[in-house]
Amino acid sequence: MNAMIFAAGLGTRLKPLTNQLPKALAPFQGKPLLWHAIRELEGIGVERIVVNVHHFSEKIIQYVQANTWQSEVLISDESDLLLETGGGLLKAQSLFIPNKPIIIRNVDIVTSTNLESFIYSHRKNKNDATLMVKSRNTSRYLCFNDEMQLCAWKNIKTNEQIEVIKAENKVDLAFSGIHIIEPGLLNEMGEIRPFSIIEAYLKLAKNHQIKGYDVGKDEAWFDVGTIEKLEEAEQYYKSGK
Repeated sequence: MNAMIFAAGLGTRLKPLTNQLPKALAPFQGKPLLWHAIRELEGIGVERIVVNVHHFSEKIIQYVQANTWQSEVLISDESDLLLETGGGLLKAQSLFIPNKPIIIRNVDIVTSTNLESFIYSHRKNKNDATLMVKSRNTSRYLCFNDEMQLCAWKNIKTNEQIEVIKAENKVDLAFSGIHIIEPGLLNEMGEIRPFSIIEAYLKLAKNHQIKGYDVGKDEAWFDVGTIEKLEEAEQYYKSGK
């Protein structure tokens, strides 16, 4: 299996920490967030991991090259242009092992979710893509029908909504920043340009099996993209929960 770690973000919400280093190298439990992400993926047997870089890209490249990894770790360099999640995935396409699925995660996610169960569900249901989701408060939601097929997106702050499949019953869940995609789906996303992967999933959901995987309320999950959330996650794991 392939993996991709989205580590190219500017880390604006983590300032002043990210004035001197990229978000991917922000410390958590004494190690950079990138170290935790790579080790987690190695733990489930991922063969090749691609890390995209932009902000302080040279520092991430130096860190990856200075360490020994069980998996093969490659760099997708976006130093010249930040491509967002969709464009970043397409730029990295040639670096993946051909014809193998790609598990993708944001570098600033800390979670207790069992990734092996997540992958098993994706394979069992023969999905084209599976998005990890959770019931939590946020401003933007993915909407799923009774079969957990992605059917809409909405922003409750701006009242924006995109509906791609009509459904009488919908459940609104928050995206957890972890997903799996089959390699063939990348060929239907168009050209390399800055765009959101969620935008692509919404378009593809009309004709492909784009499903949600609900981890439930009890699973620990933190978006550690702010100093406050990073400290909250540290305290949670120090407490031994």
